[in-house]
Amino acid sequence: MTAPLKAVGNDDDLAALMTRLAASARAAARVLALAPPAQKDRALDAMERAIRAHVADILKANAEDVAEARAGGATAAFVDRLTLTEARVAAMADGIGIVRGIPDPVGAVTERWQRPNGMTIERVRVPLGVVGVIFESRPNVCADAGVLCLKSGNAVMLRGGSDSFRSCRAIHECLVQGLREAGLPEAAITLVPTRDRAAVGLMLAGLDGGIDLIVPRGGKSLVARVEAEARVPVFAHLEGVNHVYVDGAARLDMAKSIVLNAKMRRPGICGAAETLLVDRAAASTHLKPLVGMLLDAGCEVRGDETVRATDARVTPAGESDWDTEYEDAIIAARVVDGVDGAIAHIARHGSHHTEAVVTEDDEVAAKFLAEVDAAIVMHNASTQFADGGEFGFGAEIGIATGKFHARGPVGAEQLTSFKYRVHGSGQTRP
Repeated sequence: MTAPLKAVGNDDDLAALMTRLAASARAAARVLALAPPAQKDRALDAMERAIRAHVADILKANAEDVAEARAGGATAAFVDRLTLTEARVAAMADGIGIVRGIPDPVGAVTERWQRPNGMTIERVRVPLGVVGVIFESRPNVCADAGVLCLKSGNAVMLRGGSDSFRSCRAIHECLVQGLREAGLPEAAITLVPTRDRAAVGLMLAGLDGGIDLIVPRGGKSLVARVEAEARVPVFAHLEGVNHVYVDGAARLDMAKSIVLNAKMRRPGICGAAETLLVDRAAASTHLKPLVGMLLDAGCEVRGDETVRATDARVTPAGESDWDTEYEDAIIAARVVDGVDGAIAHIARHGSHHTEAVVTEDDEVAAKFLAEVDAAIVMHNASTQFADGGEFGFGAEIGIATGKFHARGPVGAEQLTSFKYRVHGSGQTRP
């Protein structure tokens, strides 16, 4: 299904290629901005059908990527993020169906009011334009970003990592098939056809005004580079140093279930818990069972003095552990003085991504949810629900932890801006 790997001869050739791709994407964005919802939904329907019809091709391409990653010494967590299975491809297709079913955000009037002079003013959602998505090991990002940008009337330039190159090409061909069937420009979803790392720098520079927004999906080094070098706006999170705070009023059975899922369901995703905080009031009843459960599940626990006293298998936590996104079966754990102690720890060490409290005390929950500064705060639920699909968005293009425009899972609605439409009847300003 996929063609041989492409190479670009020199830097001048690459710059010219990227500029042409951006120009084509810009032209496609003008078409998409005016495309009726039914046409976009026809494309999404065709994309979903194509993904389901080409599962074998996608898995074959992915198997080659995984084999290459393993041969290169990739970690188990990295390989898990890279690997596609029949279930994961099916979930990808399901997500496209959900995106198709959500209301089209483009053209939605979010506010309308009338001024004393008789003018009517409306705030209306509009696409952003051309979105550049730079991602590493997760090939599902190719589909998620492509369909969300389409639904929101944006063109997208996708630059996947070299590790997922074959997988992304196989998925991209299905997306292009959908565009073709609906009569939409194929450049609406563009996959950068080279592994050359210089392509990233060109995208960050904006390609002569060809890109309106950059979304990085990857490790800390990628996101840090994007935030340092980008000359266009960025939706990003640097890392997911997420906490689960087990309060003194938490039910032990619920706490165990949530903590185990938050850390061990998929340790390599950005929504995984990296630090366990336990209320000193619950240390005598909850700490040892929680720590033992994690250790028995194969999770390394790095703890403070009180945590280490519960189990000889716990290793000492250093100061850097409280600031580390492990993306692996490792968790830092400490005892804190109630919800205030938990909030103070999170304020110092959190990354504004996702934080959770486990408690049956509604006042404690309300305080935690109100005072913790994070894109997502949870009460009695696993941090692994920090995902656009789980929020009902169908998919996500990423998690934004900044405070401007979009925050949390970025779905179709978050990929729009707005403009004001003013309706008058001949008014002039005195």
